[in-house]
Amino acid sequence: MKKQRLGHFLGFGLFLGGLFCSAPQAAAQTLKKVCLGNSSTNVSFLAVYAAYHRGFYRDEGIDLEIVYMPANLASTAVLSGDVDYNGAVTGVIGAAVRGQPMKVLLFTVARPLLFLMSRKEIKEPRQLVGKKIAGSSPGGTATLLANEALKHFALEPGRDVSVLPMAGSAASRYAVLESGLVDASLLSVPENIIAVERGFNELIFLGDIVEFPQNGFGTSEKKIRENTDQVYRMVRATLRGLQFIWDKNNREAVIDILMKQWKLGNRKMAGEMLRHLGRVLTTDAWVKPESVRVLIDLQRENAKVTRPVAVTDVVDYSFVDKARKELGLAR
Repeated sequence: MKKQRLGHFLGFGLFLGGLFCSAPQAAAQTLKKVCLGNSSTNVSFLAVYAAYHRGFYRDEGIDLEIVYMPANLASTAVLSGDVDYNGAVTGVIGAAVRGQPMKVLLFTVARPLLFLMSRKEIKEPRQLVGKKIAGSSPGGTATLLANEALKHFALEPGRDVSVLPMAGSAASRYAVLESGLVDASLLSVPENIIAVERGFNELIFLGDIVEFPQNGFGTSEKKIRENTDQVYRMVRATLRGLQFIWDKNNREAVIDILMKQWKLGNRKMAGEMLRHLGRVLTTDAWVKPESVRVLIDLQRENAKVTRPVAVTDVVDYSFVDKARKELGLAR
C-alpha cells in the first residue's frame, strides 16, 4: 500500500500495530488533527479529496488525515476514540445495526460505483453458475453487493456461484481477475475502465440494480454529543467538496484533483472517471430513506439481527441539514 498524504495512508499492518492519528501538534499549529478511517481509496471518495485539496477542511480548522483500514475495524477504532470518523458507511451502519452507538452523518454516493467484470468468454450473468467471484471482506460492500447482484439474476450465492471474501482494494480484486484465479470480480473506477481496455466484460453495473448509499462518513454518538462543533465543521467542509464537484465551471479543476490524487498521467482517463462518478454522486449529501433501508436490511441479514432497526437509528442528518441551509442548498 503506497503511502500518500491526505494526510497519511497507513496499511492494515500499521493499523494492527496501533498507529492512529495521535501525532502531537506543534505549539504554533492552530489546526486540529482529525482522523478519518477509510476502507478504500477509490474515486467514489472524490468529495473528501476535493474538499481536502481545495482547502475546505483547513478553512474549518481541520488537519485531515486518512488511515486505511477495513470498514468494521474503523468502526471499532471510532468507538475506542483512536479514530474520529469512519468513511465506510457500510461499517457505520453495520455497527449501529448490531447495537453500537454510531450514526452516519452524510452520504456522498447514492448508488454503488461498482461493476461486475468477467472473463471475456462470460457474456451474461447466468454463465456464472459454478464460477468464482472476488468480493471484499466479509460484510464489506463488494461482498454484499455481489450477493445482491446474483440474487437479482436468480442465482444463489454459495450454491450456484462462489463469492470469495478478499481483503484489500479494488486493485487487488482486479489483480486476481487478471491472474485467472477468479472468473469475475467486483471492480470500481478506474479498474473497470482498465479491465474493459484489456478485454474483460462488464456484466453488471451495480448502480442499475440497487440504490445503495456506498460512501460518506459517520462517527460515534459520543463524539456527536461531546464535539458537536467539530462534527458540524467536518460535515460542512465535505458538503462544500460536493458543491465544488457539481459546479460545471470547476470541471477542469476537478480533473486536476483527480490527476493529482490518483497520480494519473492521462487527462482522458481522469475525465472518464469523473463521468462514471457523476452517475452515482449525491448532490447534497442526502439519500432517500428507502436506500438507507436497503443497507440496513443487508446488514441485519449479514449479522443475523432480528430486531427492527429504523433509519433514524443509524443516520443523523441534523448536521448536513444545517450546513445545507447555510450554504444555500435548497431541498
